[in-house]
Amino acid sequence: MWFKNLKVYTLTQSLKLSAEELEDQLAQSSFRPCGNQDTASMGWTSPFKQGVSLVHAGDGKLLISLKKQERILPASVVNAELDERVEKIEQETGSPVGKKAKQDLKQEIVHQLLPKSFTRDSYTMGFISLKDSLVVIDAANDGKAEAFLAHLRKSIGSLPVVPLARRSISADMTDWLKNDNLPADMELLEEAEFKSPDESGAIIKCKHQALDAEEIQLHLSSGKLVQKLAIEWDDTLTTLLQEDLSIKRLKFSDVVREQNEDIPKDQQLARLDADFCLMSAEAIRFIKALDQALNLSEQN
Repeated sequence: MWFKNLKVYTLTQSLKLSAEELEDQLAQSSFRPCGNQDTASMGWTSPFKQGVSLVHAGDGKLLISLKKQERILPASVVNAELDERVEKIEQETGSPVGKKAKQDLKQEIVHQLLPKSFTRDSYTMGFISLKDSLVVIDAANDGKAEAFLAHLRKSIGSLPVVPLARRSISADMTDWLKNDNLPADMELLEEAEFKSPDESGAIIKCKHQALDAEEIQLHLSSGKLVQKLAIEWDDTLTTLLQEDLSIKRLKFSDVVREQNEDIPKDQQLARLDADFCLMSAEAIRFIKALDQALNLSEQN
């Protein structure tokens, strides 16, 4: 239940939506397994695998989960079967198999093998905080987050959101590092990535490197901009902050995660609920701190 990445979006209009209403709307596009000839299937599923509800409401936030199932049919398997059949036909007929015939044969092979192929499941979790006008998705890339938003928009009819940061924060992170201007509640860790703004596009990646070292300042003095910056925030979490405000490799501190340790292990749903409320509250607090530090609200 602990998100590992955050893609953050702001609601541009108020969204009046109860957990019950959202449940009914998501049920219209709940997950259905792949059919015999489907290459993929996507739909809403319970955020708690042992639960049945498609929406979990906790601390004023609505948690939902999008499930994707894909059939695994490697091209190498299809091509090997195609080569074998083509060779057999050519031996029997004494004539080469044409391009169109090969394409038709390939489609026939795919049609025959798909029902026998394995499937792979993946999940994208996200929550809506109506009181904070935010949609937060556990996704490491834009494609996964946009698929989640598109499916949610289709399910509820309208979803007026924009990214929390509609500009690069590269200059801000560069200022933090170059001028020792990091917000008071943040501490530098030992990882960063720099990129030259000129045509060369030179990239420097640093790991296990003190970022206040002289050699780092030389990169900054040469005009390179910070693209990624590892930070610790408020003794609560660590993350690798990206120039588009993607929050990656998110890890909450043991002090935070251990707050619900007193919940008995046999009360799994209670523990999952408590972990979600705790995680989402700290995530929102961090998002608001970034919003203030970067003056993102001035975009609106």
